Amino acid sequence: MIEPLRKSDLDILLEERNGPCISIYMPTHRSGSREDPIRLRNLLHRAERRLITNGFRYPGARDLTAPLLRRLDGHAFWESPGDGLAVFLSPGFEKIHWLSEEVDESLEVGQLFVVTPLIPLLHEESKFLVLAISQKQVRLFEGTAGEITEIPTPGLPRNIEEALRFHDRDEVLTYHTRPTSSGGWCAIFEGHGVGIDDAKDDLLLFFRQIDQALQPILANNRLPLFLASVDYLQPLYRQVNTYPHLARQGISGNPDRVLPGVLGERAWAMVEPVCKEKIDRAVQIFRQVASVGKASADPETVITAAYQGQLSCLFLAQGEHLWGNFEPTTQSIQIHELPHVGDEDLSNFAAVHCLRRGHPVYVLPSDELPAPCSVSGIYHLPFRKHTGRHR
Repeated sequence: MIEPLRKSDLDILLEERNGPCISIYMPTHRSGSREDPIRLRNLLHRAERRLITNGFRYPGARDLTAPLLRRLDGHAFWESPGDGLAVFLSPGFEKIHWLSEEVDESLEVGQLFVVTPLIPLLHEESKFLVLAISQKQVRLFEGTAGEITEIPTPGLPRNIEEALRFHDRDEVLTYHTRPTSSGGWCAIFEGHGVGIDDAKDDLLLFFRQIDQALQPILANNRLPLFLASVDYLQPLYRQVNTYPHLARQGISGNPDRVLPGVLGERAWAMVEPVCKEKIDRAVQIFRQVASVGKASADPETVITAAYQGQLSCLFLAQGEHLWGNFEPTTQSIQIHELPHVGDEDLSNFAAVHCLRRGHPVYVLPSDELPAPCSVSGIYHLPFRKHTGRHR
């Protein structure tokens, strides 16, 4: 099972490293393919040669890749592939992420890990949670536009019977659902001597146990949570909910009767407009303030501002690179049309420095950028334009 890529995973990759950083991205086959191990092996060998070209000695280069190379032919490594693979190696560090979306093949060796392909997968605005509640089971999912994954939930009652096992009522209620004329679903309660008030009390007790179990799991989380249940249960759960980001609109219907992917599609249909609105708003602000010097699409100026922590927002063109190098001491920049030995992607350089400070980075198709440039940004502090440019 592919674990959702989280911000904490990105934070680890943003940390400073001693020695060279290898970043590998490649598309993979969920159904498995003999091509995938061969492709990754070739990329690792290319990484070794790149390290040597950059002045790294052979034994050290081999030491970086050898542990992973030894595992490539094992079944365990390829047991649960995704649509893409990201590999990050540096001295004493190895991190591998299966991705829920396909990525272009790339290999970079530099002082920083390349994280820009991950950014679209990690925008908080494009992620959501779904809490699916029925009589038979309770499940929590995390999703994005194209993926939904069940999250382990220790302490969460599996169903209403388990939640009420130690309740002092002689009989636990049962209910079934039927469609209403409006297209929703209502609950029909059954049980000898069980009144409507008792039934609601049992449900509220069930929901309180769910809410309490979710509190440590969702602590410090700000993702919208969509409740998937029959209509009757929606207002009752909201009475006991303590999670501040429970969405006003829920997903109506018995969640047991649809696949998790359908729940994800219904949640995304509500998240997507909000996500797009936030990005559109950032683009609009750029265009409003650029004329008064509060935003720039000049690459050298934007990269220097990112390094100095003076950007409130960074825009990058998806799939484009800005090859060159940045000298921190003099803060001089060299940009090349094609990569030279020792060059790095300065777009990624700017992204890393913005993300380290918690500033948003938007990786967008070129026709959605605020300016016709692969790198642009909005300042949050007065900024003197960079003058030490070199071509």
